[in-house]
Amino acid sequence: MNPFGYVRAADAAHAIQLGADARSKFLGGGTNLVDLMRETIERPATLVDVTGLGAAIEEREDGGLVIGAAVRNTALAEHRAVRTRFPVLSRAILSGASGQIRNMATVGGNILQRTRCVYFYDDAARCNKRSPGTGCDAIDGFNRQHAILGGSADCIATHPSDMCVALAALDAVVHLRHANGERTLPLADLHRLPGDRPDLETRLEPGELIVAVELRALPPAARSTYRKVRDRSSYAFALVSVAAVLELDGGAIKHVGLALGGVGTKPWRALEAEQALVGRPATPASFRAAIEAELVSAEPRSGNAFKVELAKRTVVAVLGELAGEKR
Repeated sequence: MNPFGYVRAADAAHAIQLGADARSKFLGGGTNLVDLMRETIERPATLVDVTGLGAAIEEREDGGLVIGAAVRNTALAEHRAVRTRFPVLSRAILSGASGQIRNMATVGGNILQRTRCVYFYDDAARCNKRSPGTGCDAIDGFNRQHAILGGSADCIATHPSDMCVALAALDAVVHLRHANGERTLPLADLHRLPGDRPDLETRLEPGELIVAVELRALPPAARSTYRKVRDRSSYAFALVSVAAVLELDGGAIKHVGLALGGVGTKPWRALEAEQALVGRPATPASFRAAIEAELVSAEPRSGNAFKVELAKRTVVAVLGELAGEKR
């Protein structure tokens, strides 16, 4: 690990001032960043500690929530309003890591965590995300865990977050601060597709700070869930995961929010499937047709072609579970 400095930010303005230096990194729980520093993938000159900024969950009168970026994952998953109004989010977080990691990890850090691709962590391997222009050994290598959606000739690494998949399905909005003001971005638009620059992973500007995540009031989200399919039942990244919100009007689908994890180079909002489902009967045949429309663009590799059928079956099962719930 390279030598580095440490500064605890007094407030958001102070953090942004310090973060303007390209050699600085914002430090949340450190559950990913410290690992990357240990492996010398990240080499910041200064860590700017932002864990004291925005550690509250604000309940809006309309039923929405504003979640501070420094809120710990455990606190978010256990919050009563999250468990009752947005259960998909609580379930996603609880499936995401060990209890010890959830106790440390922050909302902002979870959003910005980097891929767990084995080639990204192996400095003997070619990886365009770690070293642009060197190539991607995953494409013709061991790619069981890799993406079938959103990849490119330069990168097929998946985004590892469970929480972000749920946030995408919930139409979450990320609040950002920078030196000249504030702005918001839909969570689904925050992460970039790799294209020919896999090293550019988000749409954040240099020194820009995530200050909060907003969940707007969404009554149908009370009927929501998260399912994660993985190689083992504890502390493993998703082969396929599904976050779903479903509202019915009689037997027809009135509203659906659907996002996939484990299959995309970013948290994958399944917009094609959503459009195919609204107004359709809530039947296995409708669910299957919709996810097949979404996966038309899938590009499986030698080791992960099974994910196409696995994603279809998981989506049908999850939506079927929600459609069968009594309200």
